[in-house]
Amino acid sequence: MIRRISTKWVLAVLAAVVVPFVGFAWYVDGKLAHRLSWDVVHYFLLTRAADLADQIDREVLRQGDDVARWAGDPLVGWCVAVEQGEEAAFDEVLEARFNQLVHSDGTFDLLLAISADGEYRASNTRDEHDQPLPAATLDRILGHDYRMDGWFRRARAGELVLVDHHASPILFPGAGAGPADPARRHIGFAAPVRDQVRGQEVVGVVFGLVGWDFYQALILDARRRDYFQGLIGADIYSSTYAWLWGADADTVLAHPSVEILGTRVSVPPIGLPQLASAARSEDWAMYPEYEFRGVLKNAAFKHCRSENERGFGWVVGIGIDNDDIYATVNELRDLLINATTLLLGVVVLWTAFIARRTTRPILDLERHTRRIASGDLDARVEVTTGDELGQLAEAFNKMTADLRESREQTVKAEKEAAWREMARQVAHEIKNPLTPISLSANLLKRARDEGSEDFDRIFDRTIDLIQRQVVNMRRIASEFHAFAGEHEPDPCVFDLNELIGEILDLNAAWAEELGVSVEFTGEICPAFADPNDVRRVLINLVSNALEAMPEGGRLEVTVRNVPGRAQIEVRDTGVGLTGEARERLFQPYFTTRTHGTGLGLAICKRIVDDLGGEIEIMPATEEGGGTRALLAVPCARGAP
Repeated sequence: MIRRISTKWVLAVLAAVVVPFVGFAWYVDGKLAHRLSWDVVHYFLLTRAADLADQIDREVLRQGDDVARWAGDPLVGWCVAVEQGEEAAFDEVLEARFNQLVHSDGTFDLLLAISADGEYRASNTRDEHDQPLPAATLDRILGHDYRMDGWFRRARAGELVLVDHHASPILFPGAGAGPADPARRHIGFAAPVRDQVRGQEVVGVVFGLVGWDFYQALILDARRRDYFQGLIGADIYSSTYAWLWGADADTVLAHPSVEILGTRVSVPPIGLPQLASAARSEDWAMYPEYEFRGVLKNAAFKHCRSENERGFGWVVGIGIDNDDIYATVNELRDLLINATTLLLGVVVLWTAFIARRTTRPILDLERHTRRIASGDLDARVEVTTGDELGQLAEAFNKMTADLRESREQTVKAEKEAAWREMARQVAHEIKNPLTPISLSANLLKRARDEGSEDFDRIFDRTIDLIQRQVVNMRRIASEFHAFAGEHEPDPCVFDLNELIGEILDLNAAWAEELGVSVEFTGEICPAFADPNDVRRVLINLVSNALEAMPEGGRLEVTVRNVPGRAQIEVRDTGVGLTGEARERLFQPYFTTRTHGTGLGLAICKRIVDDLGGEIEIMPATEEGGGTRALLAVPCARGAP
């Protein structure tokens, strides 16, 4: 008997899907020969034309940006701005810089810097392969009159100039009269060089020539890419090709057939004026069906960026032979529909049956998981099968039992740890006052046994010490009770300024003894809270501030109205806070002093949270340093 659910699924898929699908796919593959319908081919032609146009636009933008960036190089600015005859200090360095740029970029044939009056200053002397330029070429570069070039005048006026497809008289004189060899055609970019000090003043021009064979290679590469892979066969891949026309949507600039470069599409020998008309009327569309060299074709086109968008306005085209589009789909349509319907019906019925049996225990697991997430660790899943789902249910039940036992142990351990910590802290804090009480009592007994003349004075001092230590132990007990006990606030409306005045009066003598000046300013702000709780928090904040200024200082208490809140700021000029102390201020038992329980601020935090307020303590950034404590409590309804 098969018990593994994975085996059941494999057998189900093999029986219902894989076997008939493999036979069906083999038959369809043999009949259709991987052909596609018109809509799919049109979609891919349009998409590829757009992709190739975007790629060309990116390259043009990049090359233009590169020239503009190089024109902003301070070294270029210094070289073109110096007086004639003084450029020798820069030209060798700039020449090396241009050689490096041409070599690293790989698309530029020429980079040169020209002064504002058209004088040659520097250029690359090596090509992209790091080979020296011919001496004749360097002589033409040096002797060319750049003032006569339109791109120079426009760049001299501050423009970033794009020079369309042309034969450069600088590199190849007379090349324009011969065949349109991509290796002898270029596009150019001219960028103004601005004065490094005066900013907007143009002091020269940087001009770059990009070899057209770079863009010819992009067009040929588009043909080599199998962008229909997985959808159509190798015969379609072999007939797709790309081309590039000029901004006039008529002149062929790049094409796999080099012999037609430079010719016009609308006139013989090509003679396809309808294609030129279609390219002029739309930005991105399909060409009308056409015949070229005896073969019917379909193609899509997309315009590149226009001159206003820092492009050349070229037209990218992607074409394919019609013979590679038509397919013998109609003769198999009925068989395809019937076979697909039958196959889908079988798969749906069989999958529904298997899924129903498989998902039932999974749904049970989900339901019980939700019960456990809500805290019910008594949930158990009924185990009804012996396959993987049954094993999963058994593991689930064991995990639930382990979680319940672990939670009970954790709760017990946490309670014991909390009580141990509380007992340790109470014992530690009570032991401190008991030690001076014990020593004073022994001293009093010895004075009485010895009949000391100072017995009365020792007796008075011992009684005073015992009373003070008892008060201290009462305070310790009160703090532990406040920290561990339950307390229900009794809010009412009260005068916050009056309460603060009372607290400052209580600490006036202490402040005077320490040499601390106290300043209190407050806006009228009736608060709605438990005044005893607020009193406790403020007494703690004021006491902490005074203890932080043993050598004197200034204590400032300010009351402000903020939306819906009364905000009290207690600022001292004491020793301040460290980053570690600020992070742990409200943790129980944390203190930076040698005395105290470390519960004061923890209790304050709990009180303020119960009141619905906020408390924050931070280093003071104003002059004088120290610490700022901000306490916000609810305002009375209708308060300003």
